[in-house]
Amino acid sequence: MYDLAIVGGGPAGVAAAVYAARKRLKTILITDDWGGQSTVSPEIQNWIGEPAISGAELARKLRSHVESYKGEWLTIASPHRAKKAEDKGTHVAISCSDGSVHETLSLLVASGSNRRKLEVPGADTFDQKGLTYCASCDGPLFADQDVAVVGGGNAAFETAMQLLAYCKSVTMFNRTDTFRADELTVEKVLQNPKIRVEKSSTILAVEGEKFVNGLRFRNAAGVEATLPVAGVFVEIGLVPNTDWVKDIVKASEYGQIIVDPMTQRTSNPRIWAAGDCTDGKFHQNNIAAGDAVKALEDIYAFIHMSKDHSIVAEEKGAIVV
Repeated sequence: MYDLAIVGGGPAGVAAAVYAARKRLKTILITDDWGGQSTVSPEIQNWIGEPAISGAELARKLRSHVESYKGEWLTIASPHRAKKAEDKGTHVAISCSDGSVHETLSLLVASGSNRRKLEVPGADTFDQKGLTYCASCDGPLFADQDVAVVGGGNAAFETAMQLLAYCKSVTMFNRTDTFRADELTVEKVLQNPKIRVEKSSTILAVEGEKFVNGLRFRNAAGVEATLPVAGVFVEIGLVPNTDWVKDIVKASEYGQIIVDPMTQRTSNPRIWAAGDCTDGKFHQNNIAAGDAVKALEDIYAFIHMSKDHSIVAEEKGAIVV
């Protein structure tokens, strides 16, 4: 029986595993890969302590760091994928892709999410060659250039707001006539003279040579055109990796695990969550790591309180006998 099982090998999972090992919680880290969504980024400029680092190098460093704690207090099960979590009352049982089952007193879900991909010709070809899914990671690389944002929700408008600070122009493409983002955010962004909007539009293709140089679309009138841009920022939603645990925690309509922002605890008293799989308002590598450490501190208190109560109960039982 483990004190803690952590599922996920990104910044959240690794940060929690390092803290758990240092606090001498008997822990298992279960992951099928390392680094999270950032592994595809050619250059990350906002990971604290690294002026610039590739996603692949960040993944390598995260793995190296956590593996240095492997031993008495930390077991690493990789490449293993969590398939199902079951609430057994006194503990949680996690079934993995290799057929193994791990029992734990507590669980931290840090399994992240995947960006919903833009599925048009050229999108795969120019992924990380002008087409990106992270404005905070890549936006400054497009300073003083024309860019496009695909999407009409809060994330798309927050991305546009960031880009307007340093890009020459930002054109937003929304597939319907109305935006899903809140009205105040929409109003604020659309007041900027550098913004342009194509409502009821359909993206047809991402174009370019070595890098993106245009976005082909059909406008509301049904006319096809190509917008010259250096960058395309896609914000059409996240798909949380939470199916394996959805039966025992409450989640939002989008599948994001609902947490208490003070502790990262979920609706299940033995389960915490951190990172992109949660309903947190902001999702970044640094935020994920911080939220995981916050969760770990609460988990540590929970484990020791549980053990203390068990000892007291045993002692009382012995006195009664």
